Amino acid sequence: MAKSSLIIICVFVFSVIFSSSSAFLVEDRNLKVSNFPSVHAKKLIRELNLFPKEEVNIIDGRDSPVLAATEKTIVEKRFKFPNLVESGGVSVEDLGHHAGYYKIANSHDARMFYFFFESRNSKKDPVVIWLTGGPGCSSELAMFYENGPFSIAKNLSLVWNEHGWDQASNLLYVDQPTGTGFSYSSDRRDIRHSEDGVSNDLYDFLQAFFKEHPQFAKNDFYITGESYAGHYIPAFASRVHRGNKAKEGIHINLKGFAIGNGLTDPAHQYKAYPDYALDMGLIKQSEHDRISKVIPLCETAIKLCGTDGTLSCMASYFVCNAIFSSIMAHAGDINYYDIRKKCEGSLCYDFSNMEKFLNQKPVRDAIGVGDLDFVSCSPTVYQAMLVDWMRNLEVGIPTLLEDGVKLLVYAGEYDLICNWLGNSRWVHAMEWSGQKEFVASPEVSFAVNGSDAGVHNAGHMVPMDQPKAALEMLRRWMQGSLAEEVPADSENLVAEM
Repeated sequence: MAKSSLIIICVFVFSVIFSSSSAFLVEDRNLKVSNFPSVHAKKLIRELNLFPKEEVNIIDGRDSPVLAATEKTIVEKRFKFPNLVESGGVSVEDLGHHAGYYKIANSHDARMFYFFFESRNSKKDPVVIWLTGGPGCSSELAMFYENGPFSIAKNLSLVWNEHGWDQASNLLYVDQPTGTGFSYSSDRRDIRHSEDGVSNDLYDFLQAFFKEHPQFAKNDFYITGESYAGHYIPAFASRVHRGNKAKEGIHINLKGFAIGNGLTDPAHQYKAYPDYALDMGLIKQSEHDRISKVIPLCETAIKLCGTDGTLSCMASYFVCNAIFSSIMAHAGDINYYDIRKKCEGSLCYDFSNMEKFLNQKPVRDAIGVGDLDFVSCSPTVYQAMLVDWMRNLEVGIPTLLEDGVKLLVYAGEYDLICNWLGNSRWVHAMEWSGQKEFVASPEVSFAVNGSDAGVHNAGHMVPMDQPKAALEMLRRWMQGSLAEEVPADSENLVAEM
């Protein structure tokens, strides 16, 4: 009886909030409620010029690239990508490049795919894991277009990236949640719907990974990523921290976590949309004022969502995304990942070479994925995580800060969807013992080679737009020397704690 009552209450709350929002929005045809999530997810994917053959990697167990009978938790191989140019005859052993599958512990039949690139500098460098957002987009997006060892040329050959983050770290890329990239299951029950499921899978993977690579287990460890990883990263960092305190398995030497252009605290970030859009000339004052009238409804919906991820969170997704959709209706064909650019037709970026490259048979053979299709971004995973979307993941960060785990928040100034203003607001509003000192501290410039870098001239994907500055930012942050004591422009956003 109690369970039934709860469901009725949640549905009632959803109906009231969504109806109230819709009633207001019909006053202006330019103010539009977000499209149904499946349509929205597919639109986001098409705008990147990605066309995955499958919406999620749920396969027949007989088609598994990893034999179901294997008892090994990790199945991994050293590899060398075909079509790698300018390698100077380097052997697979010299490269130290690995691809593998982890058999997810708390699943019915799920396998998590990953790449591991040993540092080009020193095996003693920190281990850094990168998580791409979406939710449901493969980390290979970052690997080939942002901060990985290689970039894909037009002829589908690979060229070395001189600013790859493997210049300063032993670098992990993981396809997660289940169904993303080359990760797969034969059972749909393995699709995740919450940060608990996501963070537990990642923590269990790390335990298995460090058992497989004990020589890296004592290295410093950092969690990084961007976009919806603003949810993944705090939850994952908290899970690692709890595991360490409870002395579960191998101690993971967590030193810090970095969020780039992330969605972490929706209440502050959605409220910042109209202000950012006005400041950047995307909307007029009258449009700003009308769109801002939705903010109280959005704030109420987010409060009902709380931090647990319930059906009320679906209501807040629809209500709050009306703010963003309305801005886009006025702004036109801008690329909301980088407002300096226009989207041509349905295309905002062209990442199609990644799909072409990874679906080549010689590449699939080299990395051990068999005939499995590469799901660049999964609409199914995107929809499954909708109840998680409006959760506030800032709430777990103060505990990490108090225990000495470092946080870096950075954002490219021309990104609308996870803009620097919203990120700055939640960082400054976060309550912890160092808040007053942090808020009162002067802003300082982030300079590279004597020039102010900040995160200027960058959109949503900072390592793609500013690769040299991004690598230097990572290196200096891990060394504890990120900022230089010189005056800064107010638009710089490199917030370190």
